[in-house]
Parts: sequence; structure tokens; C-alpha cells
Amino acid sequence: MPLKRIFKTVDDHLTECTTLEKGCWVHLQNPTKEEVDGLTTRFALDPTFLPAALDEEESARIELDPEKNQTLILVDIPCVEAEGAGYVYSTIPLGIVLVDDVIITICTRDTPIINDFSEERIRNFWTYKRTRFILQILHRIAGRFLSYLKQIDKASTLVQDKLEKASRNQELLQMMKFEKSLVYFSTSLKGNEMVMERLLRQTSILRQFPEDTDLLEDVIIENKQAIEMCAIYRDIMTGTMDTFASIISNNLNITMKVLTSLTAVLSIPTIIASLWGMNVQVPFAGTSWGFWVVLGIAGVAALGAFVLMLKKNMFNSHNK
Repeated sequence: MPLKRIFKTVDDHLTECTTLEKGCWVHLQNPTKEEVDGLTTRFALDPTFLPAALDEEESARIELDPEKNQTLILVDIPCVEAEGAGYVYSTIPLGIVLVDDVIITICTRDTPIINDFSEERIRNFWTYKRTRFILQILHRIAGRFLSYLKQIDKASTLVQDKLEKASRNQELLQMMKFEKSLVYFSTSLKGNEMVMERLLRQTSILRQFPEDTDLLEDVIIENKQAIEMCAIYRDIMTGTMDTFASIISNNLNITMKVLTSLTAVLSIPTIIASLWGMNVQVPFAGTSWGFWVVLGIAGVAALGAFVLMLKKNMFNSHNK
């Protein structure tokens, strides 16, 4: 649902306001067109700044408007949604706009990253220290990526344990969703990395103090760690999926081999019975015990074929 909240740090405590003031923070969650147009007009923003964060296909980047002294920082943040008995992980854009001593954040959904700030769970956070605020947001984003990556790893391990007991489509589809989530995470993390590297190189984008530079370097390191973890988990999951695909294919081949062998054994009595069932003179046709003789011949032939195939491991469920 649409949500617009205005915050300002007063006496080291975050206070919610009703009017736009110097040094305040405005957060828009899935805003209406009227709210977007209102803020765009109020601060004479570039008309593409706020709508960019509402397009889930937008890539992470930084846009500058030196004439109006406006900056747009667009990054990807992780999100998770329940789907059936499991969860689906993806990413969405988060826009950060700097203008007239005011910072504006805009996103399409509720996210714990913003809630951590609005509920004062972040230490040393002040709305008027915009550079520190942005770096703290980037730090929380990197930390959230790492947290979700660990959740994906644990969940995939549980799914693998189920697959080892019984290969079902449900677990295979869940593994495919995890692999898809890792692709989204990898792409978003690399986009965020380019934004952070640019912030580090071009100090003119944000007024940085020595402690801010250290925090930015920490954010870059944590983001790189998330990229490495994502790559490792992707490789492991890809290898696991390939292994299970080979196992399923091998099990199918074994099943088909056993069924083919049984069909060959059972076809021998059928052939013998067909020959003796012809409307012509055949051996034992005029005897009362001819049926049992034919039945014995068919049984011995079938048994011989079964023993021969058994020696060739045609009925063995394990490859040797």
C-alpha cells in the first residue's frame, strides 16, 4: 500500500514529522503518481529520478545534475516472499535522492533495511548526516544480502537431503528457484559494486570525512564477500543439480534395463505356448500329459534365460 513518512533527528532521537524541513528524511513506499509528482515539483527534481526506483527492471547506477545540485543513487536490495511451502528470493531497486539538504528514499515494497532505520535499530544514525546515512544504508544492504545467502544455503541443504531419499519434482523445482535467486543476487551485487566503486573514486558525489571513507571501504569489502559467497553457492548448486539430473537419468536407465530383461524372460514361454497352440500337428498333441511337458519346457527355457541374464547383472540395480 502507498506510504509516505517524514523523519528528522531531534536531540539524537528519530522523530516523525508532518512537514518537509531542512535535514529531514522522506521515505516513499509504493507511492502514488500524485505523491511522486508532488515531490518532483516541490524540489524541482529531474522527472526521471523518483520513477526510476519504481521500475523493477532498472539497474544500479548514479545520476548527477550539477546545475540543480541533485543526485540519484539507485541500488538493488534483496527481498524474500513466501510461496507455497518455501520462499522466493529476488531483488528490487531502492532509490536515494539528495536535494536541498533533504534525503529521499523510494521503494516499491516494505523492506527491513528501511525499517531498521525508521525503528532506530541503527547506531550513530542522524538524518542530517546524509553521507553517513547513505553509507549505512549500503552497509545494511550488503549485510542483508549475506544473511539471505546463508538462508538459501541452509534451505538448499535441506532440499538436497530430501532429494537423496526420493527424487521428486517438488524438490527439483525448489532447487531451480534457489539457483534463479542466486542469479538475481549475483547481478544485483555486481551492479551495487560499481556504484560503491564510483562513490569511492569520485569524492565529489558525497562530502566524505575520513570515518566515512573507512565505512565505505568496509561496505565494499562486505559486498565483495557477498559476491564471492554467491558465486560459490551458484557453483555448488549447479553441480548439485547436474549430479541429481545424472542420478535420475541413471535410475531411469536401470529401471528400463530391468523391465527389458523381465520382458525378454517372459517372452520365451509366450513363444513356446504360441508354437504349441497352432492348429497343426505338434509333439505331445495326442497325450494327456502333453500340457505338462510343454509347461515344463517353457519353465526350463525361461529359467535358463533368467540365470543367463542374472549372471550378466541384468537384474542388478547397481552398476558394477
